[in-house]
Amino acid sequence: MTHFAARRARLLAQMTPGAVAIVPTAPEVARNSDSDYPYRHDSYFYYLSGFTEPDSVLVLAAASAGAAAQSILFCRPKNPEREIWDGIRHGPDGARAAFGFDAAFPIEELDTEMTRLLSNAPAAYYALGHSSTLDLQMKTWLQNVRRLSRSGISAPVVAHDLLAMLDEMRVIKDEAEQALMQRAATISAQAHLRAIRASRPGMYEYEIEAELLHEFRRNGAQAPAYTPIVAAGANACILHYNSNNAQSRNGDLILIDAGCELDSYAADITRTYPVNGRFSAPQKTLYELVLAAQEAALAVIRPGAIYSDMHDAAVRVLAQGMLDLGLLDAKKYSSVDDVIAERAHQQFYMHGTGHWLGLDVHDAGAYRDLQAEGKPSRALQAGMVVTVEPGIYVRPAPGVPERYWHIGIRIEDDVLVTASGHTVLSNAAPKTVADIERAMGGGA
Repeated sequence: MTHFAARRARLLAQMTPGAVAIVPTAPEVARNSDSDYPYRHDSYFYYLSGFTEPDSVLVLAAASAGAAAQSILFCRPKNPEREIWDGIRHGPDGARAAFGFDAAFPIEELDTEMTRLLSNAPAAYYALGHSSTLDLQMKTWLQNVRRLSRSGISAPVVAHDLLAMLDEMRVIKDEAEQALMQRAATISAQAHLRAIRASRPGMYEYEIEAELLHEFRRNGAQAPAYTPIVAAGANACILHYNSNNAQSRNGDLILIDAGCELDSYAADITRTYPVNGRFSAPQKTLYELVLAAQEAALAVIRPGAIYSDMHDAAVRVLAQGMLDLGLLDAKKYSSVDDVIAERAHQQFYMHGTGHWLGLDVHDAGAYRDLQAEGKPSRALQAGMVVTVEPGIYVRPAPGVPERYWHIGIRIEDDVLVTASGHTVLSNAAPKTVADIERAMGGGA
C-alpha cells in the first residue's frame, strides 16, 4: 500500500499549507427493488486510498505551522449482523492499520469532524460542481464553520478544483500501475486470442463475447473494463455497437473491442478477423491499410513527441489509401493534404487515434498543454499510457466501390511511453493477417 501513501503525500505537498481536500467514493446504485448494480468505487478516491468499500470519504489536511499533514478515512463501522449479509468490513481501526491512514472515523461522524477540520483552514480542495451531493455537503460544512466566527474561527475563503491536480498526477503511471496495466493487457490479449480461435461462421456475437468473459475471469480480472463490442459484418461499421446478438455469416469480419479490468485498471484492445479463418481480397486490402496506419502512429510515440502526432501519422496513411483504393475520388482530391484539409477522410475514419488509459478506459488527463499559449497538443512523457486505434468503416454510398461495402475494421493496442520509446502492452493478441489466419487454422 506504500504507493497509495506516496500519492497522498505528493498531493499534500502541492496544497496550500493548512488546506483540506475532500475525496468521496462513488455511491451504491439500486438496480431494482432488491438488488444493486455491481459496486465500483470512484477512481480518484481509489487512486489515493486503495480502499474499495462504499460509504467512504478520504480527507487530506496539508501541513501547517505546528501541525503535520494528515490523511483521514471515514468509512462504515464494523457491523457483525450486516457483515453476515454483505461481507466483511474493515471498519475504521482495520482500515487505518491496513491502508496506512493517520486516522479513521465512522462515516456517521463525517459532519462533525468536517466542521473541526475546516475550521481555520485557508482553502478547500474538492471536485467543484461534479457532485450535487458533495456540493450540498460542502455548503453545510462551511455554514457550520461560519457559525463559529464569534469564537475567532474562520472558514476557508478559497476553493480549488481538486480533479485538475489529480488528473495531472494520474496521467503519469507509476511502476505499480504499469505492472497492473501490463497484466490487464496480457489477460485481455489472451481473451481475444481465445475468441478468435473459437469463432466459426454461424456463431452468435454473444457466444463469442462469452469466450472473452470466460478468459477475463479465469485469469483473475474482476470485470470487463467496459461493455464489450462484438460486431459481425456490417455491425462493425457502428462505432459503439454493443447489442452483441446478431448471428455471424460465412465471409463476415468480426470486430471485437474488449478489455478487462484488473484491480481497478483497464485494458482496451480491438482486433478484427474473418469468422471463417480467411480474409477475402477486399478485406485483406483494407485490413493491411489500417495496420499500416497503426504502424505509422506507433512509430512516432516516444518522449517529447506531440500527442497529436500519432493521429496525424495515421490519418495520412489512411487518406492516401482511400485515394489509392477509390474510396475517395482522386480527381476531386489531388493530394493527401487536400483530403485532410477538407476532412474528406472522415467519411470512413471519423474518430481519434487514441486516448489515455488507466483507472478509467478514457482516463484522466488533459490532451493539450493548458499552460502554453494557444493550448497546443501536449508532449508525451515516459509513464503515459495511450491507446492507438486507427480504423476504417465503409458504408454503402455513391461512388464507393461495392466490394468494400459493410467492411468495418479497427486495430487497437495499449501502449506505454518509455524513456527510450514505447512498449506495446497488448502485443500478445495476434495482429498481422498471417498471424490471425494461423491462429484460426486457416494459414500455413
